[in-house]
Parts: sequence; C-alpha cells; structure tokens
Amino acid sequence: MGRTELNVLSKLDGAKTQLYHFTAIVITGMGFFTDAYDLFSISLVTKLLGRIYYYDPSYPAPGILPPNVAAAVNGVAFCGTLAGQLFFGWLGDKLGRKSVYGFTLLLMVLASLASGLSFGHSAKGVMATLCFLRFWLGFGIGGDYPLSATIMSEYANKKTRGSFIAAVFAMQGFGILVGGIVSLIVSAAFNDRYHAPPFSQDPAGSTVPQADYVWRIILMFGAVPAALTYYWRMKMPETARYTALVARNAKQAAADMSKVLQEEIREDDTELAEQPTVADDWGLFSPQFARRHGIHLLATSTTWFFLDIAYYSQNLFQKDIFSKVGWIPPAGSMNAVEEVFRIARAQTLIALCGTVPGYWFTVAFIDVIGRFWIQVMGFFMMTVFMLGLAVPYHHWTTPGHHVGFVVMYAFTFFFANFGPNATTFIVPAEVFPARLRSTCHGISAAAGKAGAIVGAFGFLYASQGKALAERDRGYPAGIGIRNTLFVLAASNFLGLAFSLLVPEAKGRSLEEMSKENEGEDEFVMDKAP
Repeated sequence: MGRTELNVLSKLDGAKTQLYHFTAIVITGMGFFTDAYDLFSISLVTKLLGRIYYYDPSYPAPGILPPNVAAAVNGVAFCGTLAGQLFFGWLGDKLGRKSVYGFTLLLMVLASLASGLSFGHSAKGVMATLCFLRFWLGFGIGGDYPLSATIMSEYANKKTRGSFIAAVFAMQGFGILVGGIVSLIVSAAFNDRYHAPPFSQDPAGSTVPQADYVWRIILMFGAVPAALTYYWRMKMPETARYTALVARNAKQAAADMSKVLQEEIREDDTELAEQPTVADDWGLFSPQFARRHGIHLLATSTTWFFLDIAYYSQNLFQKDIFSKVGWIPPAGSMNAVEEVFRIARAQTLIALCGTVPGYWFTVAFIDVIGRFWIQVMGFFMMTVFMLGLAVPYHHWTTPGHHVGFVVMYAFTFFFANFGPNATTFIVPAEVFPARLRSTCHGISAAAGKAGAIVGAFGFLYASQGKALAERDRGYPAGIGIRNTLFVLAASNFLGLAFSLLVPEAKGRSLEEMSKENEGEDEFVMDKAP
C-alpha cells in the first residue's frame, strides 16, 4: 500500500509563486553564476599565459602553452568538478542539503582567490600551482550542481518547478557573460595604461610585465559573487522533503516551511513521519533501484555525457576556432593584452546573442512544452547547426563569410541552452527519491563532466590540422576543425537518441515522479511521451 502524502509537501506543491521562491533562485543561482565564471574564464586567458610564461625568442610566433600544460590548465577543474559532484552529491543525502551547502561555496571562494595568487619560480611552478588550485576550485563547483538543483526542486511548487530550476541554471549564462565583460574591462584598462607594440613589431616588448596581473585579476574576481551570497545561503532552512522523508521529522519540516510560506502548517500525523518510506527499503545498488530508476539514471547520465562533449569543446576552444576562421586577427598582429580583449569581445558577443537568450527561453517554456520535447528539440537543432558548420566549413573560412559562421555558431549555443544543457540539469533533480536525489543528480552531473573532460582534452588535440602549418607548435597531427565538428555533431545525435529514455516531469510532484508513495506491487515504470 502507498503512504498518505504529508501535509507540508502538499502545501509546497500547491504554493503560489512568492518571494521565497525568487530568494531561493537568487541564492542558489549565484552559486551557478560563480561556477560558470570560474570554469569558463580560464579560456579567456590561456593564450595570455602562453605569451607570458612560454615565450621563445628563437621562435617567430607568440608563446603558447605546451600541449600537456594546455590540457591540464583547461581540464583539471573538470576533474575536480567530477569528484566534487560524486562526493557532495552523496554527502547531501547523508547529512542534508544545507549542512554541506555552505562549505562548497566557501571552498569556491578560497580556491578562486588562491588561483589568482598562483606562485612559482618558473613557468612550470606557476602552472602546477594554478592547476592544483583549480582542481579544488572544481571540487567546490562540483558540489554546487547536485545541491543547488536538489534544493530548488524541493522548494518549488509542482506547477512552475521546471522554470525555477531552469532559472537557477540560467545564472550560468550570466556568469559566462560577466566573465567576458570583466575580461574586456581589465584588458582594456591595462592596454590603455601600458602601451605595447604588436608582436610583429617587437616580440619581447609586446608582452608587458604588468600583463601578469591581467589573468590573475580576471580569475580572482570569481570569488566576489560567491562571497556576497554566503551569509544568505547559510540562513536557508533545510528542505522540507529532506527533513520529512529522509530525517523523518515531519513536524520540523512543517515548522520550517511555515516560516518560509508565511502560513501555519500543521503536521499532526506523527506516525506518518516515523513510517519508513518504500525508498528506505533499498539502496542505490539494489535490484529494486535498477528496476525502478535504472533506465532513468542511464538516460540522465548518457545524455549529459554526450551534451558536455560538444558543449564544453565549443565553449573552451571557440577562441581557437575564431582565430582559424579569421574572426580574431592573427596573434602576431596584436600585443598580449590586446589579444585578451579580442578573445573576450568575441566570446561576450556569442554569450549575449546565443547563450543567455537560450537559457531564458527554457525558463519561459519548460513548464509549457515539457522537459522531454525541449531536450529532443535542442539536441536535434544542435546536430543540424553543427553539420551546417562542418559540411561547408571551407566556405565559412573564406573572407566575407565570417559573420555567417559566427551566427551559425551562436545558434548551436542557443539550442544547447534552450535544450539539453538546461534539461539535463533539471530532470535528475525530479525523478529520483528524496533519499537518493542528490546522489543520483551527482552521478548524472559527473557523467556530464566526464564528457567535458573528453571535450577539454580531446578537442585540443583533435582540432589540430594534419599539415605542420595547420597546427600549433608542439602538437601532433589531428583531424582538423572540420572533422572535429563532425565528431561533435555525432555526439549531439547520440544525445538525441538517449533522450528518448528521459521521462516527463511536467506538472507532477516529486513524489509522483519518484514513486516514493508506492509499493512494489503498485510500481509502474515511467516512460517518455
């Protein structure tokens, strides 16, 4: 037999949209703002790091990071993120969402500040310190994924839950945008104050000593928004669903939510809170979980994995793509700080025109269209636009067609965010039982970061041309940008195929989706529409 639903959970599901919803979005969303800023700001300064620390007077081109260093600098934060998602996802179910929520933010603040203070007597020392600190930055960021998603899903009402979780994730778009804006301001200020000739005129003088401050300031700024929300994050009460369903204290859950909803909620049935839920009878590795949610976990993990291969490859290395299609001038025609400005300007335009609007389209339509159809549509359109870049690639690289390339490229970001980049974050927070929700979201997110690691390390090498003149110094021959775009299109198509396993949660309560109130004889597996 199923259990009777707790009054406090019914109140949350039916609550009208009010101030506490928006407060929760801002508090949890600022963590994601910081996550995106910290993860993607590194792509704005990697070329500068190469000029500062790996300049070779005997070589007729600006210094670049060696292949192994570039891979480490770009990818080590993702390794930390993957570990953090698994660890804090598990810990969020064991100790409670709030108990570990403040620690992840504090770790992000400290590691972000420390990254900008990376020290060493040699280039190798500075890069090793930077990579070590960015691993721990990623570890804190990793914890924010399952905890923020779970907290927002458990606070929201069932009518607009998708929009609320999507709004939290949409702060990622603003983080990417602000990363570009901060880089523009810092680089413009330094370039104006410390004039330097382009590399072609004065190789050594094109990188002024003060340029070393530019990347440090950009990375350290990521600590500011996180630090500003720490106090409010610590004041959030534990979610009612964790308190009632996992900690089994329905009266405390009712008391906490009475303050949040500003109305009295009574939970008189104390025996109900003491009864074990069906979910308490089995664990993550049990046959029951495999039968009830195995397909769900496979769907949320694989779709996130294939998405992040393409999404992070595009985000981290768009500067290289823009250079190769001619939208950013040749490195030799600029000084070091000016190059940062040009890269930041290009990435800011992409974020402004494609990335940010895509997130907010999801916020507007997810509870109208549904998670399943938005994810399927997004993967399909990403595949189409990626093929639209790859098939006529040589056309896009010719003079006069660069704007068309950028427009097509922006559309892939738009449909990533009005599509699977948002829904892969939302669905795992809705379909699993309360006592395993954070863990399963962490596993799904970690699968995504495994895809990001594949993208960060693989794209760096794969995008190099076959001819020596078509690849960066020190890199082995790759398959080229065009063929790499075909690989990313294939990754999007595989994400589309696995999306057919994703269940639809629109308009349904979390307990209805997770079947926490149903016994084995009542259970029926959810299927996609």
